Amino acid sequence: MIDFFANVAADPAETFSVTAAILTFLFSALSGVLIGLTYRFTNREANVHQNFVLTLFMLPVIMSVIILFVGSNVARAFSLAGTVSIIRFRSTAGDPKEIGYVFFSVAAGLACGVGFYVYGFLFVVLLCAVMLLLEKIGFGAGKCAMRMLKITVPESMNYADAFSEVFENFTDTAKLYGVKTADLGSVFVLTYHVVLKKDTDEKSFIDAVRCLNGNLTVALSDIPAVVK
Repeated sequence: MIDFFANVAADPAETFSVTAAILTFLFSALSGVLIGLTYRFTNREANVHQNFVLTLFMLPVIMSVIILFVGSNVARAFSLAGTVSIIRFRSTAGDPKEIGYVFFSVAAGLACGVGFYVYGFLFVVLLCAVMLLLEKIGFGAGKCAMRMLKITVPESMNYADAFSEVFENFTDTAKLYGVKTADLGSVFVLTYHVVLKKDTDEKSFIDAVRCLNGNLTVALSDIPAVVK
């Protein structure tokens, strides 16, 4: 026990030098900037959150500093593990792409923290270049832009074939994905996956669906990465 506390209170100068600390900060910060910019340029959506981009910059720096402070000290490692184990993150997992960039930032920070500055930075540069290239060529993109259509109908409505004619006129494909009740069972919420025909006006399509039975509630949106 005495050895444990002695190791915790050990002089930080024995673990790392000022030069190592400066190099770690510089390379991790530069890696964070490159990762953040790459995420920004490879995200086609206009509403990229600045907070997430800043987080991608912070993660390599924070992770590298933690690794630098812990070093090979077993006592500090156990102290860090105990501290991390009591942290609870309230935010849910987001887009898979964002999760991948988070791990990318953590890996860059780990590389800088253990002293592999050149290899870590080279890893960041190469992967960022690959991500930009894949985004440029549209790697993994589908041939058709599938959309999610949600229609709220009264419980008395027979929805089985109610929208067949509209779908035939405005879509190439339309598939019922799910049905659930709402408002204590007074309405059904229908979820369709649809592919609109080329040059189809979205407003005309929504109006055609909405006016089939009085004034239905209709929502057309992109399909999320993880459908719940």
